[in-house]
Amino acid sequence: MSNVLIGLLSFPVILLLIFLRVPIGLAMLGVGVFGSWLLTGTFNPVMAQFKSLTYSTFASYSLSVVPLFILMGQFATLSGMSAALFNAAASWLGHRKGGVAMAAVGASAGFGAICGSSLATAATMGHVALPELKKHGYSGALSTGAVAAGGTLGILIPPSVILVIFAVLTEQNIAKLFMAAFVPGILAALGYLIVVAIYVRISPESAGVRARVPYGERFRELATIWPVVAIFVLVIGGIYTGIFTPTEAAAIGAAGTGLVALVSRSLSRKGLKQAILGTASSTAMIFLIVLGAAALNGFLALSQLPQFAAGWVTEQGFNPWLVMAIVLLLYLVLGCVMDSLSMILLTVPIIFPMMSALDFGLTPDEFAIWFGILVLIVVEVGLITPPVGMNLFIINSMAKGTRLSDTFRGALPFVASDIIRTIILVAFPPITLGLVWLLY
Repeated sequence: MSNVLIGLLSFPVILLLIFLRVPIGLAMLGVGVFGSWLLTGTFNPVMAQFKSLTYSTFASYSLSVVPLFILMGQFATLSGMSAALFNAAASWLGHRKGGVAMAAVGASAGFGAICGSSLATAATMGHVALPELKKHGYSGALSTGAVAAGGTLGILIPPSVILVIFAVLTEQNIAKLFMAAFVPGILAALGYLIVVAIYVRISPESAGVRARVPYGERFRELATIWPVVAIFVLVIGGIYTGIFTPTEAAAIGAAGTGLVALVSRSLSRKGLKQAILGTASSTAMIFLIVLGAAALNGFLALSQLPQFAAGWVTEQGFNPWLVMAIVLLLYLVLGCVMDSLSMILLTVPIIFPMMSALDFGLTPDEFAIWFGILVLIVVEVGLITPPVGMNLFIINSMAKGTRLSDTFRGALPFVASDIIRTIILVAFPPITLGLVWLLY
């Protein structure tokens, strides 16, 4: 059996282990160690590698962004920013047909700007928005579909933990990736708002109407979200202007959200403990997956599979755009059965070198940034794609009395919006790269 074939067979083995409920980090770690033994015939090189692998992986300065952004999201959840965002959006949009669902999407976009996790955004906004949607006569399908879709904005609108991981894997500039994600993130939110508007016109009985709020109250509600705006401008503005590095900005953002939670008296000693433990738990899970991916990447490098795949695709003379379509479709399918971080860590070491060998009329750095955003978008779609979209299950578990089939049905129009947006961004790379070209 050739080394390349051994490397190729590692992927179905990992998927089988995941199906058997082995944690993805351990699955990749085990396959990486065992595969390296198969290729070398001894465990000595693997054991020698582990003397430095763990330290070299976790000592990466770029990865220190991850726990800081997670902590920022924890503090944001405790401080009540999600409720302030939803109330402000609902006061301006709630009286329109479908307005409360639109407010849920808008508030999710705002919360995603200070929380780099999709699942956290979905769960937090679900607690706030679902009771209001039910109170105003919204159907279970529209309510859960809108909130689940809005949750995906957590990993698309900067800051994004997934983009940080992608940047580390591909050795790209985190600030440029954040910048490139900004316009696609805004387009995603606008697309979801259009979906809600069309949905309630096709199915008028699926949405009630909230009473119109006087302008004075609207502006008072708007004033309550100033901490979100201030933190977003401080963190993202600081990165874009070069005042802070991404790591420094994450630390300032975490400190800022913690201070807001403290001043608003939302942060008790118990809450602080929960936030720290939650951050430690999430960071440990992510870092275990990163370590497993590092071991797997070492094995794949020995097998020469990435080089073989890149060379084979180039030699076949395939149309680059056809290859891109196949790869994005593959990510869409994988997104139905895997979480976003695992998918990125498992596939990027193979697919990125292969795609980089193709000619899309972009420089290597431009391609890396554009491809990273496209991958992030299709990963995001997987979070709300039946039958295994993780956001759908989280939101459905919070919506008492709503059948899972209704949640699936409610999410499909939002999936269609995501697919249309992906096609547009593939066809017109300047939409993604425009701000990067402008500022860098």
